[in-house]
Amino acid sequence: MGNQLFQEARRFVEMAKSANANDLEDTVAKAKNALSSAFANSTVAEQRQLQQMQNELEQVNKLH
Repeated sequence: MGNQLFQEARRFVEMAKSANANDLEDTVAKAKNALSSAFANSTVAEQRQLQQMQNELEQVNKLH
């Protein structure tokens, strides 16, 4: 089945990457929360991927 929190974090990060300016702040906050929740319940390999997603999220946030 996979790590559901990990999948949710991925989904929220993707949503933040495509969010319009009006929704960005809320979407980024949800993505950060999802990443945090997923990190505590992930394998080392998943944690590396989550860190990469966090970096992508930070780049999105800097662009807006």
